[in-house]
Amino acid sequence: MNYRPGRIFLSVPHLGGHEQNYVQKALEDNWVTTAGPNIPGLEHDICQHTNARFAVALNSGTAAIHLALRVLGVQPGDEVLCSTFTFVATANPILYMGATPVFVESEASTWNMCPTTLTQTIEARLKLGKKPACILLVHLYGMPAMMKELLDIAHHYEIPLIEDAAESLGSRYGGHQTGTFGELGIFSFNGNKIITTSGGGALVTANEQLAEQARFLSTQAKESNSYYEHTQMGYNYRMSNIAAGIGRGQLEVLEKRVKQRREIFGFYREQLESELISFLPEPKNCFSNRWLTTILLQPELNKTPEEVRLALEAYNIETRLLWKPMHLQPLFKDAPYYGENLSMALFEKGLCLPSSSSLTEEDLEKVVKVLKAELGV
Repeated sequence: MNYRPGRIFLSVPHLGGHEQNYVQKALEDNWVTTAGPNIPGLEHDICQHTNARFAVALNSGTAAIHLALRVLGVQPGDEVLCSTFTFVATANPILYMGATPVFVESEASTWNMCPTTLTQTIEARLKLGKKPACILLVHLYGMPAMMKELLDIAHHYEIPLIEDAAESLGSRYGGHQTGTFGELGIFSFNGNKIITTSGGGALVTANEQLAEQARFLSTQAKESNSYYEHTQMGYNYRMSNIAAGIGRGQLEVLEKRVKQRREIFGFYREQLESELISFLPEPKNCFSNRWLTTILLQPELNKTPEEVRLALEAYNIETRLLWKPMHLQPLFKDAPYYGENLSMALFEKGLCLPSSSSLTEEDLEKVVKVLKAELGV
């Protein structure tokens, strides 16, 4: 096949145009540190876009999860119920706290935490005399989890809930932004996300006290004295004014980026969906930003996702396997796990396709053509 040169990446930043204005103003005013008007400006913009009451701009989504666990009072030795089908950044902060992750399996309709398995997990831990400290669920690949059922369970057992919405900014459940249902939610602005600050994240909550505590801890827990005094351990987690400027420009085009990613998903689905290649649909009440388009390859194709990934790589096309479940990671080999390994089955069949909002029609056609040729469909 004869194609133009140039790599097709999985998911890359896509600037909107005004980012440079915010950054240039910050440079002109010498606001190049973790202080400056872009930081509260971005927090205000996040609240405007998500209807969250409070937002804290941080240097990563991982930092946001860590602070969420900290302000909820998770202690060493506690157990945190965590989605198993996710990236390791969801689970690592549990270890930062000296707590133990207890991994909960997904359900088939959204690939997110299964309400039935969550209930079974809580009951099993309670029988062992271990009430979980909190629930940490993920909205995977931009698809909202089954929030009504999961929230009902959290409320019934009086366990606080954190939403890892790192991949789902712009996604909605029942018309409301993911990340705004639990006690705390987090977003990621890493370079591969639907919008970026080059690297960064945010914590959102309806609880002003939790927001202020997280903001305090993110700036080394410095007391409000004229000298440096610290009564508790803090972190260097605040976002920089430069990064926040990029984020303000990016938020201006968020809805456009969601529309573009959804159109990319629609193109792939129209071109590829069959009995041999399936896509994750949107359940009722869910609106996905389609951060990454994912496909499942049926065994009849006689091709593993890794074989397909390598074949597309030969054409300079980047794809990625689905997340390897946390309960199968060597790092977490001793962590409790509940479920029936749906996530392992997805991992063994799934592939993420190039989904950058900046992809051209030519790029998409190339991906589809190569994929069809390699799969023989």
